[in-house]
Amino acid sequence: MSGTRRPAPKFPLRLDQLAPGAPAPGAARTLLRPQQPLQHAALEATRRNTPTGLGLDSAGVRERMVARLRDEGLRHEAVLCAIAAVPRHQFVDAALATQAYEDTSLPIGHGQTISKPSVVGRMIELLMGGASARAAGQLARVLEIGTGCGYQAALLSQLSRQVISVERVKPLHDKARELMAPLRLANVRLVYGDGMLGHAPNAPYDGIIAAAGGEALPAAWLEQLAIGGRLVAPVHDGTDRQVLVVVDRTEHGYERSVHEAVQFVPLKSGLVR
Repeated sequence: MSGTRRPAPKFPLRLDQLAPGAPAPGAARTLLRPQQPLQHAALEATRRNTPTGLGLDSAGVRERMVARLRDEGLRHEAVLCAIAAVPRHQFVDAALATQAYEDTSLPIGHGQTISKPSVVGRMIELLMGGASARAAGQLARVLEIGTGCGYQAALLSQLSRQVISVERVKPLHDKARELMAPLRLANVRLVYGDGMLGHAPNAPYDGIIAAAGGEALPAAWLEQLAIGGRLVAPVHDGTDRQVLVVVDRTEHGYERSVHEAVQFVPLKSGLVR
């Protein structure tokens, strides 16, 4: 390809170090049907574990949440379909199960939370707007930084051929493995490791999504992003505020766009036993 190549940015990459690019393209609108094995496993899991009398195993409960998210502006039908398929109440403590389908974040222990459905949906919607996802109609290989309770990984499994999810807090890693086991998600691999390092053995990724925000994007994430891939992460904008940042990797370098303000737990390095 002719023309002068823009040099790759130095690392770690901050908001003001990214080469300006065109606004992020709109989210793809391809409809992906929920995987049947997940639906069947989810129904079985809810029959075994749902507190009696709450009705949380009803698909109608999730459909009502999806309708609210659609009214609030979430438009990607494949993402909405995934949210309708995955039982969120299975990923929160039983005492909080009645709040599972409200648009609120909930504690999951160890200073971490399960994010609001609207925020999770918005981030995945942005991820699905990357060049690779738009071309294929789905994501190929996705790296999730911060497994937490496993809910977002379960959603990503509906939209991707393979999901690698890294968690640095061992009790959360173990809890996510236990919570996800009934769903039998063969395309999800949970890794206990330092998310700031990404996960090089399975790189490159055509999607990287982070559930924690730092001052800068770690070098490893950008190095492990495939050409045509997209990264979505919360980053501090130079103040106390976090914003969603989208980074697209092209043949010429990296292009970024900045989106709405968000609030996530801090991005940290190292392992916690």
